[in-house]
Amino acid sequence: MLDGHKVTTHWRYTDLLATMYPGLTIQPNELYVDQGTIVTAAGSAAGLDMMLHLVRNDHGSRVANMVAQRMVIPPHREGGQSQYASRQLVSASDGPISNLMDWIRSDLQRPHTIKEMASRAALSTRTLHRSFMESTGLTPYDWLLGERIAYAKELLESSKLRLNEVVDRAGFGSEESFRRHFRNLVGISPSSYRKQFARA
Repeated sequence: MLDGHKVTTHWRYTDLLATMYPGLTIQPNELYVDQGTIVTAAGSAAGLDMMLHLVRNDHGSRVANMVAQRMVIPPHREGGQSQYASRQLVSASDGPISNLMDWIRSDLQRPHTIKEMASRAALSTRTLHRSFMESTGLTPYDWLLGERIAYAKELLESSKLRLNEVVDRAGFGSEESFRRHFRNLVGISPSSYRKQFARA
């Protein structure tokens, strides 16, 4: 059933799986792999990420975020994110980083350069990078890009805003940049996403 498909499993078992089923194309570092009718995950925690991915595909990011909030888990980890990246929910104990994230989310239209983010958190750019990796498993840039895309998805689902207005509110410099990043992270175009998930 799986022969010829791309799959993933827990990193401890990739060699065993490859030996037992040589017809598989194993993606050893990915959290989950979606092949359409077949979706595989790398372990118990990755199974939750896979579940949220399926909910998001069927019902949109708003419902998936509500489920994630109820389960107290991060709302979105890309399937291609490394199994080794520990992306935890940022708690109050994370201090400057948690406060910085709240500030950024409150005004995503702002450019938010890495230098500005570091200054706001009273950290060096190197310490900012390390702190983000420890708290989220992502670089500051990748985290910010994910937040912008998540906000854009909410706007596409829940508003009648024109695309250029969504681009502006989510803090992207141009429609071309937005379309490229959106397709890379979401897998479809913004217009296709709106058609599929827009709420009446």
